Amino acid sequence: MFTGKTLFYKISIFLVSSLFVFADVSGLGEVIWAVNTGGDAHTDIHGIRYQKDMLTAGIPSDYGRNLVIQRVVPQDQVLYQTERYHTQTFGYDIPIKQDGDYVLWLKFCEVWFTAVRQKVFDVVVNGQHTVVEGLDIYSQVGRGTAHDEIIPFSVKNGKLKIMGETSSLKNGQIRVDFVKGDLDNPKINALIVMKGSVDDVPKLPPIPGMVKPPSEEEDEEDKEEKVEEKAKENRNRRTSGPAVADPYAGDDTSSMMLPLFIAVGAFIPLVFCLCKL
Repeated sequence: MFTGKTLFYKISIFLVSSLFVFADVSGLGEVIWAVNTGGDAHTDIHGIRYQKDMLTAGIPSDYGRNLVIQRVVPQDQVLYQTERYHTQTFGYDIPIKQDGDYVLWLKFCEVWFTAVRQKVFDVVVNGQHTVVEGLDIYSQVGRGTAHDEIIPFSVKNGKLKIMGETSSLKNGQIRVDFVKGDLDNPKINALIVMKGSVDDVPKLPPIPGMVKPPSEEEDEEDKEEKVEEKAKENRNRRTSGPAVADPYAGDDTSSMMLPLFIAVGAFIPLVFCLCKL
């Protein structure tokens, strides 16, 4: 049974998380397609309806139900607790019926590994556009914490434009593949395609207590190397013209002598007065 203090603390965390979520609801774009990969149909707190995952390739898993997922309200934990992974590359075909601006919204959560460089993979669209390269979920946010990748793209006259590259749609669809690399298996927890812009996607709240992701941390050795490189760069930097005498260099000497002149000037009258006595 929870004590009053514990219950108050848990309710406070829930309300703070909810405030972050609801702050982004107003600009929600038009959802074209959504699937709770590896899991059942679900309607999230934003009203997005995820279909049950019917893909036969790969392996569905709900191992993540053993964890409480950070950055997510209780109602939507399941989106990051269930997943589909594969021992090789796999993917989804997503129908795109109209021209316009879209967003590919990918949800991830590391529920197994407890160290970096254990699971690393790419996400490729239409077999040729690498939209997420070398994704290491644990490196980004740690274990049991939601992580979203949001990639804008556009479609016009049967052509897909994404990450500055262009390709053709095949049968009115885009293909999203999770590409097997050298480090464990690719995976995905949920996948959405939304008509609109990146600003229309509700963002996850900050990670409590994390100033910056582990992948951005620098060890002391790296910091010292950067300081040394900067100092060396300053020493080797060439000026933009010939050396010129400092016009104010003489002022330093004058400034240093000024107190001495004042002291001598005050001392001479004093000696003169004493002599008269």
